[in-house]
Amino acid sequence: MENLYHPVKIGNVELKGNLFLAPVAGYSDAAFRSVCIENGACFTYTEMVSAEALVRKNLKTEILMRRACNEKSYSVQIFGGEPEIMEEAAHIVLEKTHCEVIDINCGCPVPKIIKTGAGSALTRDPDRLFKVAEAVVKAAGGRPEDGGIPVTVKIRSGWESKQMTWREAATAALEAGVSAITIHPRTRVQGYEGHSDWNIMKELVELVKDWETREGKGRHIPVFGSGDLFKPEDARLMLAQTGADAVMFARGAMGNPFIFRDATDLLTKGSYEPVPPEERVRTGFAELERLVAETSEQHACLEMRKRFAAYSKGISGGAALRARIVHAATVADYKDIFANFINLG
Repeated sequence: MENLYHPVKIGNVELKGNLFLAPVAGYSDAAFRSVCIENGACFTYTEMVSAEALVRKNLKTEILMRRACNEKSYSVQIFGGEPEIMEEAAHIVLEKTHCEVIDINCGCPVPKIIKTGAGSALTRDPDRLFKVAEAVVKAAGGRPEDGGIPVTVKIRSGWESKQMTWREAATAALEAGVSAITIHPRTRVQGYEGHSDWNIMKELVELVKDWETREGKGRHIPVFGSGDLFKPEDARLMLAQTGADAVMFARGAMGNPFIFRDATDLLTKGSYEPVPPEERVRTGFAELERLVAETSEQHACLEMRKRFAAYSKGISGGAALRARIVHAATVADYKDIFANFINLG
């Protein structure tokens, strides 16, 4: 089998491998991204950031964009439906963060995002997608070969089964000068239900190759795959079946940053060993500590309830632990809960 784990280039950004953390609303903050990186994530994306809020100088939005403590390179994902606002937001992103890549969300299925012309509405409207992407590429200094910061897009397969617009959306993005395309091959109507259609991902890989050949500029635009990646074997299958350059874990990484380590071992060695329960818990505390430093103890402890519940899966007596986790409100509470399980001294 060909080597499925390999370096990837996004414009002028070189990455050691092809296992990425997706932008996950309410989850992929700097603290979580940092533990994913420690466990083998090769590239990470922020939660999606509102272009409108950025332009209005919303402080909370700026917090979402902060670089994690161990992030050598990362992408800030922005969403919006107005080219002028997106262009201004991109300037702010680069000024505030010096991130290596800007990603445009063209796939979010949430109604409040769509009604503004953003998210999945852009996959449905390739003309607007082109204008938005072109505006962001301009703000980023042009295409990487002209000295600009790479701009990428994440699309869906379409609005519904009778309105599959991924081809037009991808072509519009390519023409606008993007440096990579991620596809989550579900429709907007599907949301996160049913199954993603990896055949569409394979077809997108071919579409991009054909476009590259026609353009004849000798630059490769990588395609990244997202959707139904819940275990390391899923990543191996997606890479082998579709020809995608990289895979992007979303829900599969929630509470399980170890999926990157396991997938790396599977792709490079052919097997992997499950992470011991003690290490799962220690990673949870590392995440908690960083989240407290970034926000506040109150916010971090509330946020970590769902995350510690996930970290405790597979642990003997885990159900009893989770019954207490849902009431934890301080760092001391968490230490007390896990006191008999692990030495946190």
